[in-house]
Amino acid sequence: MKHPYAFGGQFMPEILMTPIQSLSENWKILRDQVDFRNELDSLLLNFAGRPTPLTEVKNFSKAINGPRIFLKREDLLHTGAHKINNALGQCLLAKRLGNSRIIAETGAGQHGVATATACAHLGLQCVVYMGAKDIERQRVNVDKMEFLGAQIIPVIQGSATLKDAVNEALRDWSSNYESSHYCLGSALGPSPYPEIVRTFQSVNSLEVKHQIKMYTDRSPDLLIACVGGGSNAIGFFHHFISDQIVKLVGVEAGGIGMESGQHAARFSGGSPGVFHGCYSYLLQNQEGQIMPTHSISAGLDYPSVGPDHAILYESGRASYTVAMDEEALEAFYLLTRSEGIIPALESSHALAYLIKIAPTLDKDAIVIVNLSGRGDKDLAQINNIKNKG
Repeated sequence: MKHPYAFGGQFMPEILMTPIQSLSENWKILRDQVDFRNELDSLLLNFAGRPTPLTEVKNFSKAINGPRIFLKREDLLHTGAHKINNALGQCLLAKRLGNSRIIAETGAGQHGVATATACAHLGLQCVVYMGAKDIERQRVNVDKMEFLGAQIIPVIQGSATLKDAVNEALRDWSSNYESSHYCLGSALGPSPYPEIVRTFQSVNSLEVKHQIKMYTDRSPDLLIACVGGGSNAIGFFHHFISDQIVKLVGVEAGGIGMESGQHAARFSGGSPGVFHGCYSYLLQNQEGQIMPTHSISAGLDYPSVGPDHAILYESGRASYTVAMDEEALEAFYLLTRSEGIIPALESSHALAYLIKIAPTLDKDAIVIVNLSGRGDKDLAQINNIKNKG
């Protein structure tokens, strides 16, 4: 399929090209510096809690008539999700570059909490933009950010969700880039952000490559991860992309259903275009206007997806499917009650897809699901749904 641009790029207003180009140049220098990598590795080990375990879930597998199933336990990281990997990396990068103020956006609140945590630990000022709708459904994480010393700025424009929070964060950065670093929370946005986030999140797949050897002498057959912006999935896939034996599947938010239009499935219902600084797949109408999105999970409720996933999709190296709100809820309950592990609603989408296909898989197949976060943040929302139902 021929497109007018390569996926990725830097599609930004002129006022932001100076900080973007400066970040690109400094990233090329710092990413390979041994002392920078050593300091980050130390933070991941001694502060964040890496490496995270690879847990075999036999009860869950039995319940769904499935194969051997393992969970990569990013839910056990400090702050409860994979987001801390990137937040620590970017905040350390910003501190090395002399920035004292960090700007972040957040949807489900996990990136906001992770960034506020990193800033508190590293002595940086933190400002977090969050959609008013997301503040309502993720109050626990808002409280955490405030306790950590972050300034939370509610965004009421547009749909009052993640895309609008990104808009406001970019506006802030354009006015304050001399003292501030924009800590983008997913593997999207203008270059070099997709590469930066992918690099910091790829510690996940590097660990899995070593950990699976404790259970088997072969590669896994299938890796499954939920895909919002795409940071947990690209980090989980990264070191397996060259291993053609391993099937990679990303699961987007099917919402209420594809026919309803209330979903966040960019590959199933979208087309390539430019949004928030990069060229990738997004939900847009024929005039190029961004379409509204819906997902039970705030972290998947976003109209675009990172360019790395667009490349994997069009090359055929990874496939992308959807899970509906109801399916994610069912997966949430099943893992919680069969294994004593409470997953985030985002991660529950990946589990929902596995439940669907489990009976078709060979019993000796090895499947790894990236459990990108824990579900504490979602309990109030799930209780509200249960009470209304």
